[in-house]
Amino acid sequence: MTVFRPLAYALLSAPLWLAACSNDNKSAGNANLEVRLMDAPGDFRSVVLDVRQIEVHTLDEGNPDGWQTLPFQAQAINVMEYVNGRSALLVDTDFAAGDLKEIRLMLGPDSYVIGRDGQRYDLKTPSGQTSGVKLKLDKATLRNRETYQLLLDFDVAKSIVERGNWNSNNDKKERYLLKPVVRVVAQDIKGSLRGTVVPAASLPQVLAIRSSITVPDTFSTTADASGAFQLYALPSGTYRVELYPTTSTPTGQPTYKNKTVSGVAVLNDQSTNLGQISLN
Repeated sequence: MTVFRPLAYALLSAPLWLAACSNDNKSAGNANLEVRLMDAPGDFRSVVLDVRQIEVHTLDEGNPDGWQTLPFQAQAINVMEYVNGRSALLVDTDFAAGDLKEIRLMLGPDSYVIGRDGQRYDLKTPSGQTSGVKLKLDKATLRNRETYQLLLDFDVAKSIVERGNWNSNNDKKERYLLKPVVRVVAQDIKGSLRGTVVPAASLPQVLAIRSSITVPDTFSTTADASGAFQLYALPSGTYRVELYPTTSTPTGQPTYKNKTVSGVAVLNDQSTNLGQISLN
């Protein structure tokens, strides 16, 4: 039998800054905003960005009052780890419904690359350290109780430029400039997952764990008194669904058991129905 694993453990078992939060209890009047980072491969072993802050702009371009800081823990991110469909979840938060005009990454001075030669080269950032890397958004509208995702596609090959006058006798710190080329993919996330458990009296906790990415996202809910459950605003991908009964089995009845359903496909704009799931 699978050992019972409560929600707190499931969420804390992955790095906090990459773990998605439950999406089933969004505040009234708010949407859910995700910011993710992925990479187009480049000819380096590592490309580490010193990301200090992430902001979005909600007013017309040029209005200095429109910038809002998102909840984000400053960190060094090796973007080379997020290729071939993998992505890093940087922000997952409630945000007031409305239009987003721009997103801005504030970079610190400690970005660097590890070349194919195994050497570390510091990245000089002409503008990112002061005004930040600004990216315009086209038709990014957040709606109440819906999830909106901003995917930042970082192009390593175009973003890291070797200085024209550099040679092997120069200081390694002066070899490369960072001139970020980032494509923004903005999308509503409207996949959903539903099913029914029996016996309904088991009142299980339901975890939907997106296993098709490097660090799995975890979404949660609880089946109601009729045994029905549903999770909304799920990103498309392959999920593992885990169910854990929260009540004791009545005397004389078959024991409630934990259940895992693997390989569950969730598609955008579609509802995946798992049907009836027995916990006996």
